[in-house]
Amino acid sequence: MRPAMKPLKPLDEALADLLAQVQPLPGVDTVTTFDADGRVLAQSCVSALQVPPQDNSSMDGYAVRCADVAAAGVVLPVSQRIPAGSAGDPLRPGTTARIFTGAPVPAGADAILMQEDCEALAATDGLGSVRINAVPKVGQWIRSAGEDITRGAVVLSAGTRLTPAELGLAASIGQHQLQVARRPRVALFSTGDELVMPGEVPPEQMRPGAIYNSNRFFLRAMLMRLGCEVTDFGIVPDRRDATVDALRQASSAHDLILTSGGVSVGEEDHIKPAVETLGTLDLWQIAMKPGKPFAYGRIGAAHFMGLPGNPVSSFLTFALLVRPFVLRLQGVQDVDPQSIAVRADFIWPKADKRREFLRVRHNAAGGLDLFDNQSSGVLTSAAWGDGVVDNPAGQTIAPGDVVRFIAFSELLG
Repeated sequence: MRPAMKPLKPLDEALADLLAQVQPLPGVDTVTTFDADGRVLAQSCVSALQVPPQDNSSMDGYAVRCADVAAAGVVLPVSQRIPAGSAGDPLRPGTTARIFTGAPVPAGADAILMQEDCEALAATDGLGSVRINAVPKVGQWIRSAGEDITRGAVVLSAGTRLTPAELGLAASIGQHQLQVARRPRVALFSTGDELVMPGEVPPEQMRPGAIYNSNRFFLRAMLMRLGCEVTDFGIVPDRRDATVDALRQASSAHDLILTSGGVSVGEEDHIKPAVETLGTLDLWQIAMKPGKPFAYGRIGAAHFMGLPGNPVSSFLTFALLVRPFVLRLQGVQDVDPQSIAVRADFIWPKADKRREFLRVRHNAAGGLDLFDNQSSGVLTSAAWGDGVVDNPAGQTIAPGDVVRFIAFSELLG
């Protein structure tokens, strides 16, 4: 008798089990702030100063005392000129200071007037004078000292994945170097004698049953986007000894081994016995569509993950399980992709017992269109779409229904 099939494992449960295996990688790298895009902070950034360091003008114009401008039409002499990067003298009562964006507000001034609200008069001596054509309010067009960052504030917390905005923020408090998590070292290889690398054989000479290895390309790209150092082991022949040799070599110097294909239990699927020869393995059947077969194990200190071979299954399984795992290895805590509610402009009349991820894209009317062929082998659907609908098990969709949309931008980086 065939052994009883294990019940399907809910996706959220599978992800929780995976993340429970993660310990952040030891060691940190010191990199320049210029080179830290996409890296994960290992040490929080604390500001040693306030930003801006003093009150400054947010406009080109004139610094005044509001008490000196009781009504429009007042003419005041210009007592000084303050460009950005210089400090002016205290503002004398009854005068104004020509000031430029970013320049410190002189002591005594309590408002800035835009130059559009002022009329410079011909100079007869000194810096001339200006007619004020609007009545200022105290504090207008002044950026207060410390309104952005206060001294001693934690500006960026450890575990933050750095984007260009965070790099600018770190630079604004004088951080020219950052302590970041070291890059995960990932060994990547595919299994399957049917696989051929593009460039090795022209399409017209492909043997019967052969296919080009597309998974290797998008998996490597996704790993690189996550900041990994990737060693490409290529295509491993469908032989037990070859698979064991590849896994043994990969486990010696990598944090994660990622394979595509061969995680079933057929006679030509050698991943399971090969991993068990060297370490431990658990085969899961995930309650998601596409992407049911998945394997997790350990070989020495290296984590092992086996993805299904069908390209869309491999693509989405990586996005939903491997991506958060790799981020957590680097110390990122918030690894859940953000979703939004969007109107469906399509029909999905047949519910499935598994949680489905339907490839869709936005249309000009603000709704979502569905790719016609949702097969796990149709990679065109992922290239055509801009995200997926996360459709619960047992759920049909009618036009006008509000669905949960996850953008590929949330899943691919």
